[in-house]
Amino acid sequence: MTVSTAEAAQQELLEEFELFDNWMDRYQYIIDLGKQLPALPEEYQTDTYRIQGCQSNVWMNDRREGELLHFDAMSDAAIVSGLVAVLMRIYSGRTPQDICNTSPHFLHDLGLDKHLSPTRSNGLNAMLQKIYRVAEQESAR
Repeated sequence: MTVSTAEAAQQELLEEFELFDNWMDRYQYIIDLGKQLPALPEEYQTDTYRIQGCQSNVWMNDRREGELLHFDAMSDAAIVSGLVAVLMRIYSGRTPQDICNTSPHFLHDLGLDKHLSPTRSNGLNAMLQKIYRVAEQESAR
């Protein structure tokens, strides 16, 4: 089932994470989410689509279909793939306005801001910046 807004997707994710008692289980769940990401076509696995600021390789493509923005992304690192999956779940398939109006409070609410290494946090923030930049550009059209 697809939830209707980015905020609703964040809330759903927060509820899922409440099922885990410790961070080892949460990390494993994040990794498992990453394993479910669809493959990114090779044409998007180039420097043009690479997110700068990530220690591991992360590639992200965006496209607009009607009113909705869709993001496709992947990483060559397991935990980062999971973080990509979290972002795709929250932001992909949403309107630019919905994305722009949704604060990424899940970072704090889940404790990701405290439990990720600085390099992973930087990469996650670089991915978020890309998503918000695209949404802002698309909402200005």
